[in-house]
Amino acid sequence: MSQTQATHTESLGGHDLDHDVQKKVKSRRPANTAFRQQRLKAWQPILTPKTVLPLFFAIGIIFAPIGGLLLWASSLVQEISIDYSDCQTAAPYNEKASEGYRMIPNNKVSTSFKKNEACPQGITQWKRMNTTHKYRNYTPQDPSPMCSIQFTLPHELEPPVFLYYRLTNFYQNHRRYVKSQDTNQLKGDAVSAKTIESSNCDPLRNNNDKGRADSGKPFYPCGLIANSLFNDSFSNPLLLNVNRGNAMNQTYNMTNKGIAWDSDKALYGQTKYKPTDIAVPKNWRKQYPDEGYSDDNPPPNLEEDEEFQVWMRTAGLPAFSKLAMRNDKEKMACGTYQLDIIDNFNVTIYGGTKSILISTRTVMGGKNPFLGIAYIVVGGICILLGALFTITHLIKPRKLGDHTYLTWNNDQPSTATATGFSRPGNDAA
Repeated sequence: MSQTQATHTESLGGHDLDHDVQKKVKSRRPANTAFRQQRLKAWQPILTPKTVLPLFFAIGIIFAPIGGLLLWASSLVQEISIDYSDCQTAAPYNEKASEGYRMIPNNKVSTSFKKNEACPQGITQWKRMNTTHKYRNYTPQDPSPMCSIQFTLPHELEPPVFLYYRLTNFYQNHRRYVKSQDTNQLKGDAVSAKTIESSNCDPLRNNNDKGRADSGKPFYPCGLIANSLFNDSFSNPLLLNVNRGNAMNQTYNMTNKGIAWDSDKALYGQTKYKPTDIAVPKNWRKQYPDEGYSDDNPPPNLEEDEEFQVWMRTAGLPAFSKLAMRNDKEKMACGTYQLDIIDNFNVTIYGGTKSILISTRTVMGGKNPFLGIAYIVVGGICILLGALFTITHLIKPRKLGDHTYLTWNNDQPSTATATGFSRPGNDAA
């Protein structure tokens, strides 16, 4: 009796176990939903001449006038661009303020101005000299090279007036270059030398130059972008001959405030480093004494240094312009101006060029005819193709099939049935 009960109990236990195992096994088939079985409703356009041809003409009619407006807006921008890359080798040397200028080659000057007979039509010339220049709180003993440029504006410029510097063949979009910075350090945190050593600032992390007072300390700011900061300095343009006036010289005041985006300003903060805890980047050393940062020559306040913030926004193309100064209130009168440039940034070592660009803007921005040309080309191609397709359709029309016979308009058997496979459970008993 007991043996029979034991056998019966074991049999029940085994049955329950098998039942539990079967419960746990999940089907690998996807759920029978419209999304998983790709039965969602969809709209598939039928391309016919009656629908395609009007679309071509509509795109052409819309794009061509927009391109014309963009070109017209670009033509309203007045600007002058002067390439001064070779100033230290091609310009004559003269220490006197008003003597020794030579004509700049025409291929280095580009202008776009409205005609104004009341304003002088002058020339563009340059010379080089050495001068003593003060960098923040420090004036080095060695003189700095200066390029003095005289140029003529044949038409007054309405505010706002912008002064850009333009570089070519400078690849700020290189992957290693873009990564070479420490965001926490830029925000103002006093990041230790050990942390900087493992940061993305490679190859300019800590100062390893022996013999300097700041040796072994982290660079501030570290990284390739900060170290390659554009360090040419521009004076305010000086009007030499005031048109219809008695004054000989008149300074057109421009400022380097308001040149950075507000979103960029939020990325920087005043540093918490002590001046003696950090090292000066290699390309910045001319602006500081040999001992580096000190209480008398503190590090720059990146929170307010908008020139630095503009440079740190890396450009996507090897030829780019960055805003250096602006004037939003005063007109820039026509006449001959003198602009003195502290010529520190070497572009010949990498085969590039540098230029100054004085320009205005319109509601569409600065001078850039490419977008307008692109719109006109696209519009013209669409109209041309539409005309060709229309002529082809009229001369030799193509017979279209009956849309009602398309598969999605009819109830079709399932793929399994059509291929000869039947679903499980439908087999004949």
